[in-house]
Amino acid sequence: SAVEQALAIRTLERDYLPASLRIANELAEYNFAIEHIHFPADKEDLTFARKRLVYDEFFFFLLAVRRLKDKRQDVQSLFSVKKQDECRRLLNELPYKLTDAQMRTLEEVLKDLRSGSVMNRLIQGDVGSGKTIIAVLALLAVCENGYQGALMVPTEVLARQHFESVTELFEKHGVDKNVVLITGSMTAKEKRIAYGKIASHEADMIIGTHALIQEKVVYDNLALVITDEQHRFGVAQREMFGNKGQMPHVLVMSATPIPRTLAIILYGDLDISVIDELPANRLPIKNCVVDKSYRPRAYRFIENEVKNGRQAYVICPMVEESEGLEAENVTDYTQLLKKELPGITVEMLHGQMKAAQKNEIMERFASGEIQVLVSTTVVEVGVNVPNATVMMVENAERFGLAQLHQLRGRVGRGEHQSYCIFIRGNKDQETAKRLEILNHSNDGFYIASEDLKLRGSGDLLGTRQSGDMEFRMADIFRDADILQKASEAASELLADDPYFEKPEHELLKKVMKSYLDLENHDIGL
Repeated sequence: SAVEQALAIRTLERDYLPASLRIANELAEYNFAIEHIHFPADKEDLTFARKRLVYDEFFFFLLAVRRLKDKRQDVQSLFSVKKQDECRRLLNELPYKLTDAQMRTLEEVLKDLRSGSVMNRLIQGDVGSGKTIIAVLALLAVCENGYQGALMVPTEVLARQHFESVTELFEKHGVDKNVVLITGSMTAKEKRIAYGKIASHEADMIIGTHALIQEKVVYDNLALVITDEQHRFGVAQREMFGNKGQMPHVLVMSATPIPRTLAIILYGDLDISVIDELPANRLPIKNCVVDKSYRPRAYRFIENEVKNGRQAYVICPMVEESEGLEAENVTDYTQLLKKELPGITVEMLHGQMKAAQKNEIMERFASGEIQVLVSTTVVEVGVNVPNATVMMVENAERFGLAQLHQLRGRVGRGEHQSYCIFIRGNKDQETAKRLEILNHSNDGFYIASEDLKLRGSGDLLGTRQSGDMEFRMADIFRDADILQKASEAASELLADDPYFEKPEHELLKKVMKSYLDLENHDIGL
């Protein structure tokens, strides 16, 4: 009803996409798409409207990425990281040996830092492949040359965990570098002290959340910026972080295994390193795909693991009960498990909670106080709990394979055997076929490419399936062909008119500006 009223009183927009581009890609006119995505006459109508809106999302994202690339191309760096002795010493003293893939990636990063040009690199590594230690060694190399380095992660709990483990690692190996933490929930006084240390260069390495790019943070010689879980941060954010110093080196890390062909398009402004093997001491996760009748056994299994001192995650697709949708929800499921598992601390976590409440729950789970955590996919990134050995996913058919693989990566991080139980909510054969791929492989890149092949079908506007790139409607797996076309169009347009100076691109230029402003606004600045 509200949408109908809004559409009735709106003024029609002039379409900003050049007519030639619309015709070549068979795209709906913008006003038509906006109306028919809400009120389609039939499925064909809906598909046509959706295609246009998905195309726009990709097109503007890619224009922004290419713009960033042009700005950075072969820029000479003011920060030459020639000295790398302390970094190498720590590498040799680590209690474990890096895998060949980790060593290859580290050498690529250190070479970039020495090269004299500004580094812009993406490290793609499956969950648990050991990206963090590469980040720490790269930051140390920068610090030993008298510069500062910063690591930005998506959640406060993870920021605190990284801060504690890096501080401990440095103390243990006699590394004389000062590490400082910055998060949004720190008191004004704590922040003021931290800002002072950063500005005076008393702090060598800074670890934190979005708070790292707030205006009040002034760096002294910021030479390297690392963002973890790249897809959570937009293009505008990458640009802003870059502007915090005098064009610092940029390293972004992602655990979302995106097939290389798509990664090259999406991260067009970055060189790509891939860590494609897991550390030797990791036990492979044992998987099973079962139907609802298995639940009582699963509860007993979780109970047994908790008795042995372990912890478990249970994931549900919804926060609370919804009419017309047959799916488990976090609120009711938490109550059910409290009854099923007496004497065990069961708590819930979901995206509608306030940030402070979410942090508190995550902290309690990380410390072992909560033994079973019932959650939506908000746990997909942002905490490291080596003691958690069971991941049980209800209605597994409602998630994309890439996202299920991300969730599975929350367990198997410690020395104990870990298990993943995918519970199917329906008997559909297609679903069973998809989930079997997860059952037989723990390799994220293989799963991502299989996911890509299977994405042809699937419900049109159902649950957002892929656990990556925060697009509103587009899905990089299902819409890979549209992504490809938008990429080609963006390249052609920029080659023909890099600054949108032609009269027919005047409106496009305005929309592009508002897109970047919106991205800045979206990230709460």
